[in-house]
Amino acid sequence: VQLQASGGGSVQAGGSLRLSCAVSGRTSSDYNMGWIRQAPGKEREFVAVIRWSGDKTRYQNSVKGRFTISRDNAKNTLYLQMNSLKVEDTAVYYCAAAVVFTTSVSIYDYWGQGTQVTVSS
Repeated sequence: VQLQASGGGSVQAGGSLRLSCAVSGRTSSDYNMGWIRQAPGKEREFVAVIRWSGDKTRYQNSVKGRFTISRDNAKNTLYLQMNSLKVEDTAVYYCAAAVVFTTSVSIYDYWGQGTQVTVSS
């Protein structure tokens, strides 16, 4: 399966961005889908995950209430709506697919190439 993330960019603190992830090669509904980010000099960290059916989600505590993960299986696309962005949200954001519903970064089976999100003060 191939994943292509897009939608990153530069925004001021308090602003919003919407990331998208196009899934090809397999039907997206075969997988649980997540967003993982990596800030400069730091390890990759879990951001959000959505179950293959779309009926269950989990978020990292620092993004709860600000980020919303969603999916459109008919379009084979995953989304991450990011509101009230903070400087500390600056990172490369990756979409990833997993057979299991997990918040563990190491469990994801397939990864996209990443999209840069930069939040300035």
